[in-house]
Amino acid sequence: MAVTVSLFSGCGGLDLGAESAGAEVQAALEIDDDAADSLEKNFRHLAGPVVRQDILEVATDHLLAPLRSDPDLLIGGPPCTPFSKSGMWLEWKRDGLDPDASLLDEYVRILREAQPRAFILENVRALTFNNKQSRPSFERLLRGIRKAGYDCRFDVLNAADFGVPQNRQRLFVVGSRRGTPVPELPLPTHFGMVERSHSGGGDTPHTTAGEALRRVRSEPESGELMTGKWADLLPGIPPGNNYLWYTERGGGDPLFKWRSRYWNFLLKLSPEAPSPTIQAQPGPNVGPFHWENRRLRVPEVKALFGFPPSFEICGTRRAAQAQLGNSVPPPLAAAVTASVLQSL
Repeated sequence: MAVTVSLFSGCGGLDLGAESAGAEVQAALEIDDDAADSLEKNFRHLAGPVVRQDILEVATDHLLAPLRSDPDLLIGGPPCTPFSKSGMWLEWKRDGLDPDASLLDEYVRILREAQPRAFILENVRALTFNNKQSRPSFERLLRGIRKAGYDCRFDVLNAADFGVPQNRQRLFVVGSRRGTPVPELPLPTHFGMVERSHSGGGDTPHTTAGEALRRVRSEPESGELMTGKWADLLPGIPPGNNYLWYTERGGGDPLFKWRSRYWNFLLKLSPEAPSPTIQAQPGPNVGPFHWENRRLRVPEVKALFGFPPSFEICGTRRAAQAQLGNSVPPPLAAAVTASVLQSL
């Protein structure tokens, strides 16, 4: 087993996938108490309790102290607030004023000081966008990795191309100590159409939301029925459609102007395709909603990320949504980790 340190662990999607590929997470850092509770609930073999501190205040030696041997692998996904595509409309984010931007540097600091054999860094694909916020931060990240003594490669992978029933594109940067083979990123195993273009590879079609949710047993949850000004419109939207159904180009009454709202406004799942990207903090009218005209239940969200039913999420319904929406789908994490460990 590859001795692994996890940063910004969340509820453990990246960790769970890494362990299924042959890693063993022995140390984890997560500042959110609900997510840290989920980690300790599902990863009882940790060498010590989850470090529940701001990474800016954590010494690398303190993080590594419980390890049973030197670390083989460092994994983690620094919070993506400053680089998320949905946040680019905020001027203070475009201008690089978000304090979370420094968390990439903190990942690099731990990498430099811990000197694992290899690392995996996950983030939003918008980090690679060529704008005045994302591109300088990404280039600084790559320079920091090189200065830490590592060579790396990166790519944007879609979880749907690896069997996850969700269209979720994420950036992965993987690397190893200079002078050793640089890890490859995995090749897709599934294929299908995503936003009117072909995605993936291999011989297996994308896993659809219908396939994933047919296997889920769930009870009604408080607040799952949509309320408010637009609630009456949801039943009239066909599965796989959104508010555009109610425009001059759709099939319903033209209540909205074409492309006047975000894509996920009144967005409904189609059972015949992977789910659209599920957010951590969706607004009251933000989907995807179930084709049964309600919000998704926690067991259903877990299934659309590829978590097993036995995986426990701690905290309130809102906390569970945040933990899952911020997580890395475990099957995608497993594919990346397996490829990295093969290089070792």
